[in-house]
Amino acid sequence: MTSSGQRGRRALLVRGGWAGHAPVAAGEWCAQLLRASGFEVTVSGSLDSYLDAELLAATDLVVQCWTMGRITDEQLAGLSGAVRAGTGFAGWHGGVVDAFRESPDYQLMTGGQFVYHPEEFTTYQVRPVPGRAGHPAVAGIGAYSVTTEQYYVHVDPGVDVLAVTDFAADPDRPELAGTVVPVTWTRSWGAGRVFVTTVGHTLADLEVPEVTATFRQGAAWASR
Repeated sequence: MTSSGQRGRRALLVRGGWAGHAPVAAGEWCAQLLRASGFEVTVSGSLDSYLDAELLAATDLVVQCWTMGRITDEQLAGLSGAVRAGTGFAGWHGGVVDAFRESPDYQLMTGGQFVYHPEEFTTYQVRPVPGRAGHPAVAGIGAYSVTTEQYYVHVDPGVDVLAVTDFAADPDRPELAGTVVPVTWTRSWGAGRVFVTTVGHTLADLEVPEVTATFRQGAAWASR
């Protein structure tokens, strides 16, 4: 409890799915980051956490670190309902926008879905969108470069895009070269806030200082 008698912020970290995105290691990185930011963190390895209405009602922020897989209608209804009631939702590529590809209703809430990346890693620049650099999720974070997978995403036209990248030339998909692709965005979902950044294939990606800062600030913004 704080000195004012109000409880601290509570986060629920739900991790699992495809092992290639290192959900345990990435989840631990995230849990440490959230605790350093003042959150009490509960870690779950089951999507059935979304069926626990009491837990979700007491949660200020859900961070999902889950790749691919399937979410049941009941699990999604619990998560979506909690966000509509004011619980924040946040995550990165290997947790939010490469999850539950068969669920359009889930994608409506997240505001986007990964659809393609070139086979090889590439170095690309992420830059703030003009006029949006002052948003709390990206404030103080200028253009930066990462060397990893670059993601082509389908994005809801209703999201607020905060950072973008120019898609690199790819011999397998030459028509995509130069397309301006969203990297970081937010959206409202009822009374709740959703924050997404698409960087995050490996733990090393998350540890890039600008990526860490973006997620830390975005999670704080999304939290109730």
